[in-house]
Amino acid sequence: MNEQHPIGLTKGPGETPHEFTFVSPDRAQVLKVGEFVAYRAEVDGQERDILARVTNRRPLRLYPDTFLADPGINPDDVAALIGYHQRGHELFELTATVIGYYDEELGDFINPRLPPRTGRPIYLATDEDLAQVLTKKRPGEVGAAHIGSLLSREKDRVPIALDLRAITSTHLAIIASTGAGKSYLAAVLIEEMMKPNNRAAVLIVDPHGEYETLAEMMNHKAFVEQLPDDTLQPAYRPEVKIFKPGDVKVRVSALTLSDLYYLLPNLSERMEYLLRRAYRDVREQSKKDKGDFERWTAAELRIRLRQLGKGDGEDSEGDDRYAGTADALIWRLESVLDHSIIFDDFQHLNLAELFRPGRCSVLQLNEVDEREQQVMVATLLRRLFRARTQTVKGQVGEGDELYLPYPAFVLIEEAHRFAPASGDAVSTGILKQVLAEGRKFGVAVGLISQRPGKLDGDVLSQCNTQFILRIVNPVDQARVAESVETVGRDLLRELPALTKGQAIIAGEAVNTPVLCRVRTRHTRHGAETKDAPAAWMRYFDLLEQTRRERETAPPIKPRQGKISKMFK
Repeated sequence: MNEQHPIGLTKGPGETPHEFTFVSPDRAQVLKVGEFVAYRAEVDGQERDILARVTNRRPLRLYPDTFLADPGINPDDVAALIGYHQRGHELFELTATVIGYYDEELGDFINPRLPPRTGRPIYLATDEDLAQVLTKKRPGEVGAAHIGSLLSREKDRVPIALDLRAITSTHLAIIASTGAGKSYLAAVLIEEMMKPNNRAAVLIVDPHGEYETLAEMMNHKAFVEQLPDDTLQPAYRPEVKIFKPGDVKVRVSALTLSDLYYLLPNLSERMEYLLRRAYRDVREQSKKDKGDFERWTAAELRIRLRQLGKGDGEDSEGDDRYAGTADALIWRLESVLDHSIIFDDFQHLNLAELFRPGRCSVLQLNEVDEREQQVMVATLLRRLFRARTQTVKGQVGEGDELYLPYPAFVLIEEAHRFAPASGDAVSTGILKQVLAEGRKFGVAVGLISQRPGKLDGDVLSQCNTQFILRIVNPVDQARVAESVETVGRDLLRELPALTKGQAIIAGEAVNTPVLCRVRTRHTRHGAETKDAPAAWMRYFDLLEQTRRERETAPPIKPRQGKISKMFK
């Protein structure tokens, strides 16, 4: 920084103790909002470079209003005509927020709480300095995710590489309006997690079938590691496995009583009583006969309900006063469980199949009812959390179906479906538990939502790394402001102005909040907007009309002529 020329001079303190103002002609127009500047100050007897971020900009020299009265006349010409000598000498007052100096031992910024004195020079932070201090990792390092580059600098001049260790231990949230690029950013993050320097165990909950194109990673050179022939370590190639609706089953006996209540809404008190009794009885009987609470079937639950309906219970009077209730409850159970593509008596979520280092599993749920989606995610998270907890504590060993000896990451699209602000989804409770306790056991969650205003506030606030793209809705902006503590008000003001592919990244994965230009994906984007006008025009295409006529025409019956009669 010493070899640089000053870009401005300090004017004085700002509105808060962490702000200051400086004056600059900014002839090169580089001092945008969000840009990084620096000054030198003595801290604890040592001179240090103090980093600050520009948060506001206003001109000091303006033409008089009369110079702008005629749109057809250049105000510069008016100024020259009357000898107005400020022509070409623009001056700006800029406000900057102090970030601090970077301490390599702590790996973080320390705010000296010492704004620059009046008249002290202000410098533009160099690309090299920013690349060293803004993020915790460098592209290509183990645990680094190269998401893009700093928005205020030329493309790729200052790379933004996130710390995956922070993301996978303290969770993340990707928040944006529709069409702002949240799914694109999520796919870039997954690509980074699956590269040879990370080889993560990832599961994507995909309600819309948007992530199928990630399968292209398996044959893309950016993800394949070729090793010399004399090395003992095998070459690496990521694996992407797409699970279509119905490929992954939830065993009925893994459902909790709350799950059943949720799948069967608006039960009467008598129905709830019978279901609770039958559920308890079949679990106890399964434990007695099979040594496991989770080995009963839907048929056994129905049989027990019929028995209770006929008065076969420990506190019954031997009558059939609950017969009608039992029949109605059995009918509702059959309509949900027997006609679902995800519930099964014997097949179950195979955690070792869904989670494996170097494998990205995509669980497509686009043909599954929303309540069933919520129950499936709740069951998955419960089982994953239980497996990791028991594995870490040494309660299960290799060969056990709950043995999972490595951390796992679950990315959930449309997160407001699974943790709504109303709190009535069955998946909300387990999500909160995983977000609160998953760090200790290696269970990490990423949430993606286009409506943070509809997302549970506690769930959002527990995601300690945030990717925030363009948000226009004031309710959503307010929810982000109250739930995300690490993003300053100056950056939140930028939310409506962000364009597609631009994001604010803040939290544990970076040293300070940054405005990022998201890099280009290696794989194709699978969530492109449908071109409705083009589809309408294709409908009237001659070849398309001919095809429709051919497919809808009735079959041609053979003619019964003279020749056919000869063979009768």
